[in-house]
Amino acid sequence: MSLYVLDTDHVSLILSNHPQVTANAAQHQIAISIITVQELFNGWMGRINDPSQIGNLPALYSKLSLTIKYLQTVEVLDFTVETDECLKNLLRANPPLRKNRLQKDMRIAAIALSLNLPIATRNRRDFELVPNLQIIDWTI
Repeated sequence: MSLYVLDTDHVSLILSNHPQVTANAAQHQIAISIITVQELFNGWMGRINDPSQIGNLPALYSKLSLTIKYLQTVEVLDFTVETDECLKNLLRANPPLRKNRLQKDMRIAAIALSLNLPIATRNRRDFELVPNLQIIDWTI
C-alpha cells in the first residue's frame, strides 16, 4: 500500500466530511506535512482572532478542537535537512517556483519529493509546476 501526502486542501475536505476524499483516505496510507499543520493553525488563529467573528467563537473553537483531534490520528512528516536541500535545489533549478504565493506549496512538494511520495491535492495549477512530483486528486 502506497503512502500519500495530503495537501492542506485535502485535509480541509476530510475535516468537512467530503465523501470522496474521506473514502480515498480510508483506503490508503496517508500522512500530512508539518507545513499543513502550520497552515491549518494559521487559518484557525486568523479566524478566531478576527474581531468580526466574535459571535462565532463557540463554532470556531469547536472546529479547532476537531482539527487537533484529527492531527493526533495521522502521521506528520517533518521538514528535515534533506527536505531543505531538496527545496533549495528545486527553487534553484526552477525560478518560477520562487513566487511568494507558492512558498508553502513548494515546502510541501519538497517533503513529498525528498521521500518520493505522491501528493493528494486539487491544486494542480501550482503542484504541476514541480518536476517529477506525482499528483492525484481524490475529488475526481
